[in-house]
Amino acid sequence: MLQKLIIKNYAIIDHLAIEPDGHLNTVTGETGAGKSIILGALSLILGERADTTVLINKDEKSVVEGYFDVSRNDVFKKALASAELDYEPQCIIRREIAVSGKSRAFINDTPVTLTVLNKLTSLLVDLHQQFDHLALEDDHFQMEAIDAIGNSGADADHYRKLYYQHKTIKQKLADHRERQAQWQKESDYKQYLLDELLQANFKEGEIEQADQQLKQMSHAERIMNVLQAGRNVLEEGEQPLVNEVKRISQQLQGIVDVMPELKPLLERLTSVWAELKDIAAELEAEEGKVMLDPAVMEELQQRLDLGYKLFKKHGVKDTGELLAWQQKLESELKATLDLNETIEKLAAEEGAVYKELMKEAEQLSAKRNKVMPSFTKKINELLALVGMPNARFDVRIETCAPSVHGIDNVQFLLDANKSGQFQLLQKAASGGEMSRIMLCIKSLTANALHMPTLIFDEVDTGISGEAARQVGILLRDLSKYHQVICITHQPQVAAKGSQHFYVYKEPDKAGRLSTKVKVLKQDERVLAIARMIGGEQPSEAAISNAKELVEL
Repeated sequence: MLQKLIIKNYAIIDHLAIEPDGHLNTVTGETGAGKSIILGALSLILGERADTTVLINKDEKSVVEGYFDVSRNDVFKKALASAELDYEPQCIIRREIAVSGKSRAFINDTPVTLTVLNKLTSLLVDLHQQFDHLALEDDHFQMEAIDAIGNSGADADHYRKLYYQHKTIKQKLADHRERQAQWQKESDYKQYLLDELLQANFKEGEIEQADQQLKQMSHAERIMNVLQAGRNVLEEGEQPLVNEVKRISQQLQGIVDVMPELKPLLERLTSVWAELKDIAAELEAEEGKVMLDPAVMEELQQRLDLGYKLFKKHGVKDTGELLAWQQKLESELKATLDLNETIEKLAAEEGAVYKELMKEAEQLSAKRNKVMPSFTKKINELLALVGMPNARFDVRIETCAPSVHGIDNVQFLLDANKSGQFQLLQKAASGGEMSRIMLCIKSLTANALHMPTLIFDEVDTGISGEAARQVGILLRDLSKYHQVICITHQPQVAAKGSQHFYVYKEPDKAGRLSTKVKVLKQDERVLAIARMIGGEQPSEAAISNAKELVEL
């Protein structure tokens, strides 16, 4: 709800503040007093392009501020979060036009682009000006109106949840299939690489061990000579070292009883003898391991050649890295199989949700078609009351592919003059007629639809008398559920307001005319409405008529 509108230095407005109430606010005043200028200023905070010619004082910037109570507007709160803007129960929208011509917009003191401003303020203010057909060109509004009349809003919400659920699953399925197609192109080659590695069947460290073993076999003769020479010195020569050490130990054993201090040396010699004997045994064992088998060498060379070939092919340095790459290929090919299973599950889920979606869509469509006759009948009755007795309103519903609104394509049609030829409403209706049709539609859906502040600019153009009175009644009834601001020239409409603003021009100290606004008291209101009926000097009859209108 709009709580306050402040305008500074805009066109012929020096400074004014308007504080509408939460019901029907009527705005009247002489032609040229500045009513349209106020709407122009309001349009700035709704995201309209700025014009530097509106600066009345070229030395100061122009500022328009709107204060809105958004404490119960959950849709706006979510939109703020999506735009990464802070939420406050009172939202302040400000637009500034600098002397240089640069324009800036703010929401709760945070700078925003005009696109963001327009999107967010559309959730706060619905401005119906002549030739403004945007709402009726919006399929969402038309569908909401029909669902509101048929009390099928909850069904539509349930359908939309299913629609977005189906859309999400369908997108996920498409993504997985795209990934599957990509993986399929690579999987055959990956399988070939894996088969090659599996056939090679290398074990951890095998290639490094083969390399070492082959080197040993290539030097087998030299190794054997060294091992045999060592063993020969220790145990098999003319004077084996092991025997000599043993002989010295035995000799020391013979004198240790008379020279006890030699006992530690004896122990050390005994230990050396045992160690040398052990070394000789190990040399013999190692000698037995040395192989010089051409067949084994050839086999090792083949394994080594294969290993190095695979190293180069896969860009790895050792057997461990090669086996890690093999495991990676196995995991990726398994993931391909898992992906196929996931796709099957998603396809089944998508089919089930689509079936449920179509069931809900058909039920929703049936409700919409059922309510159409009564909806069109009520609109036509209201059109006759608001000065369009020759107009015929109709709704065309055609089945279409599932969309966020269902399987219905809805078009509002109008035959303005009983010609028997219906056209799209936005093409067949004039600006004033369009505003009245919107008023009729919204009056029928007022208690079911969440709508922002509704502003009607001269919705009563071209009508008078009873038709104008009916427009006033519709506006008043609409204001029971929503804040309504209506600029009007009709006394019958002005009298229905819960608050009456009067726009006028007044010279300032420099003699320059400036637009002013004031809230009329009861006696001022009667006089203003009487002047709308009988001119600047209203008669007693006009005043009496004005009193009657205000009191009704």
